[in-house]
Amino acid sequence: MEPFDIFTVRDLRLRSGDLLRDAEEGRLAIITKHGRPAILAIPFGERLLSHGIHRAMALDLYEAGHATLAQAAKLADLSVEGFIELLGKAGVPAVSYPPEDLVDELETAR
Repeated sequence: MEPFDIFTVRDLRLRSGDLLRDAEEGRLAIITKHGRPAILAIPFGERLLSHGIHRAMALDLYEAGHATLAQAAKLADLSVEGFIELLGKAGVPAVSYPPEDLVDELETAR
């Protein structure tokens, strides 16, 4: 998933279509005012309806690589094990290794 898009208050007038497109693609966006985050735009979709705002946000942040497994579990108000189960139900991989890292991990385990 793409990282956050960041919009300024001024961008809202000029790039509102980009913000809407991000939402349609399921991406979170941050809107800033005077360089400081002011609004977190969360797409209104099936994930939000199915899991609620905290869990949907935790899933999105984890999937985008902006939160660790433990951080996302805390945001979702779940144990790490419970969050891993939620990831499975949402179709989000709990572990994402590039092939070369997985080979290294397997070698270390041996």
